[in-house]
Amino acid sequence: MDPKVRDAIYRAVAKEPFARALKMELVTLESGYSVVEMSYDPAAMNNIYDRAHGGAIFALIDEAFETACQSHGTIAVALNVNVTYVSSPKGGARLKAEAREISRTKKTASYDIKVWDLEGPLIATCQALAYRTGKPIPFL
Repeated sequence: MDPKVRDAIYRAVAKEPFARALKMELVTLESGYSVVEMSYDPAAMNNIYDRAHGGAIFALIDEAFETACQSHGTIAVALNVNVTYVSSPKGGARLKAEAREISRTKKTASYDIKVWDLEGPLIATCQALAYRTGKPIPFL
């Protein structure tokens, strides 16, 4: 992976308002691969059933998807994202989303994404499809 692209993505995530609001951290970035972590805070991320809100888990998935997609140095946007929620994390759990590129063509790329509790069970699985614009990421 181009080190300039890697550094630019790390900087962009560190400045991204949404990632900062949820205290997400880009841990690993390689070509077509990303790991993003977040601490699950029930006070801010629970739903009406006092369980993890699916949107909080999806946000972590999307950040890993976003960064893995951009790792080739070009803009990619989501076409389809299919999430299966497996379990709810315990309060204070550190969650890890791992996005792995499965296939890539000139125009699309497919990703397998999993969310784990670092000390516990699988939280969610995801299959995602990105459209690759071919345009360079603007923050290089």
